[in-house]
Amino acid sequence: MGEAMISQALVKGVARPREISVFDTNPLRLKDLKMAYGLKVARGNAQAVKGVGLVVLAVLPQSLPSLMEELKGKLEADQLVVSIVARASLATLSGGLGHQALVRVMPNIAVRVGEAMSLWTATPQVTSAQKLRARRFLGAMGKELFTLEERYLDMATALSGSGPAYVFLFLEALVDAGVHIGLPRELSQELALQTLLGSARMAQALEKHPAELRNLVTSPGGTTAEALLRLEEGGFRGLVNRAVLAAYEKIKALGKS
Repeated sequence: MGEAMISQALVKGVARPREISVFDTNPLRLKDLKMAYGLKVARGNAQAVKGVGLVVLAVLPQSLPSLMEELKGKLEADQLVVSIVARASLATLSGGLGHQALVRVMPNIAVRVGEAMSLWTATPQVTSAQKLRARRFLGAMGKELFTLEERYLDMATALSGSGPAYVFLFLEALVDAGVHIGLPRELSQELALQTLLGSARMAQALEKHPAELRNLVTSPGGTTAEALLRLEEGGFRGLVNRAVLAAYEKIKALGKS
């Protein structure tokens, strides 16, 4: 995720290579990043954050305690820290880093193609100028939304964070269904993929309730109505609801562990 964010920031012109300093505990990883993007490579996290206006924490949750210990007392008051660390609350980050200007964000894997959905929040100490900077940075990754309610980020993790996996599973099932009725797999995949893309873009453009859009496609007694009936009989809607709820409950349980 960290590399994808760097890539999009460079592609969208939010930052230049010489303005980005990175550190990773894997020296081979650092070498690859330097060769691929021409970034400055630091010898440690404390060196990486020195003199930069925006600091991005992109580590696994289990690595966060040692990272915060290393950075505590090393951050300037006017530096903005952006964390994509799962389940790490603003209170945890503030206490562990001894720092107040913090943004917590939940992006998803679509950052790799500049189409991420990122929900974010910030501490009261983050200035208007810093919020604009965060919005510009996150906007380079795709769409960003700000919320005052930090609790929504765990909910977003279950919906948009895990969401691409749900979509990929549906795409896989749709392709397999096309193959089952006789379509060549390559043709079935092209048809299914563009159908998902076009439907999402139509929903964005028309800004109508999904039920209204579904009705536009569904003629009384037609083929679509028959297919939708089978999905409803299989509990499709309720299954999606239970899946997202299960992901949210898992997030809460992990947060307590």
